[in-house]
Amino acid sequence: MDFVSPTSWPDALAARAEQPGAVPIAGGTDLMVELNFDRHRPEGLIDLTRVSELRDWSRDDAGGVRLGAGVTFARVMSELGTLAPGLAMASRTVGSPQIRVRGTVGGNLGSASPAGDAHPVLLAVGATVEVESAARGVRTIPAAEFFTGVKTSALEPDELIAAVLLPPAAGPQQFAKVGTRNAMVIAVTSFGLALHPDAGRVGAAIGSAAPTPLRATDAEDFAADALSGHWATRDDLPAGVAERFGDLVAAAARPIDDVRGTADYRRHALSVLARRTLGWAWSDYRRAA
Repeated sequence: MDFVSPTSWPDALAARAEQPGAVPIAGGTDLMVELNFDRHRPEGLIDLTRVSELRDWSRDDAGGVRLGAGVTFARVMSELGTLAPGLAMASRTVGSPQIRVRGTVGGNLGSASPAGDAHPVLLAVGATVEVESAARGVRTIPAAEFFTGVKTSALEPDELIAAVLLPPAAGPQQFAKVGTRNAMVIAVTSFGLALHPDAGRVGAAIGSAAPTPLRATDAEDFAADALSGHWATRDDLPAGVAERFGDLVAAAARPIDDVRGTADYRRHALSVLARRTLGWAWSDYRRAA
């Protein structure tokens, strides 16, 4: 197996172009498991840990965040709790402290697992994935279009993930997941939510309950309509809204039975997570008045 360790972004793109069958490795928290259990034997590895450009994050003029693909979950927790609160919440549930120091948001996206903890939040906030190839340059992919199947994505063979583009957090965000414990566990199911009071929208996305992470669009539309007269007044969440929202989130899921849980349990858990996170986010929104 070939091993390449570029020290700059142009060199990384060149290595990717030369070896499209090689697999990029950042923290290695997913890939090394596959290698250790002999589930995957790629032609080579492209080590991205020495590419300093991937480890930076910055704010744009509108207040959004450009998050380099190599920024770790530990740094998201410690540095972006205010700018990306939902992603920081999700980061706290990723593995152990040692995993969070190594694991990266870009690596989580690259693995494209339906159970990736960062994914529901990225969909709920309307994030965009910035990718690049040496031959064709930069393009952006909405997070909702990035995942194409179980552990497959819209990345072309010669592309690498450069960054995740997060819009400004206009309102409260939430993340919750169900597992045998709060962290150090693959989610049985998970849910991300973001309030967008500036646009009168609610973002809602599901993890680990379909072949890909996905938005619960019917639930989003219902919540936006139900809250349309309440953004300015910030009064109590209308009766029945949380319950119906939870039902619609559960209906959007396409789960299966597996060793971690049944399809019925996942749907039930999602309805509970959706109700709770909407209530928590709306309470935060009211307190921020």
